[in-house]
Amino acid sequence: MKRVRALLASALLALSPVPLATPAHADSLMPAARLADTQLPDPKQEAEAKALMETLRCLVCQGQSIADSNAEMAGDMRALVRRRIAAGEKPADIRAWLVQRYGSWVSYDPPLDRVTWPLWGMPILLLGAGLWLARGRFRKRTGPGPGKGI
Repeated sequence: MKRVRALLASALLALSPVPLATPAHADSLMPAARLADTQLPDPKQEAEAKALMETLRCLVCQGQSIADSNAEMAGDMRALVRRRIAAGEKPADIRAWLVQRYGSWVSYDPPLDRVTWPLWGMPILLLGAGLWLARGRFRKRTGPGPGKGI
């Protein structure tokens, strides 16, 4: 009887992870938002929307703009930008709303403040350190040269 229980327990244990091992679906099965991949009828408004979308970072991909990303969230953000542009909202106001909602990280051009100052200051500090190291490396040495000495 113990052997049967052990066999039954091991069979259940062996079979239980199978349903859990199926891959998770990152995108939903919902259709894309209406304006996610459809341009606005007015070319001027579409140009404004496109210019704004190229300056906003995809929150899923993190390395692409929402204009270039195929992620579902980027499509939703593209649709939101186009809807608001079509409603007459200014791109600066849309950007401000997105920054307020998702933080300044959503913008490829974050403002200079106490949180983002390292982004702006590190290139200057690294350039200064490189110049200081180069100055020391290329400075003329005084004293005996190689092969001259005692």
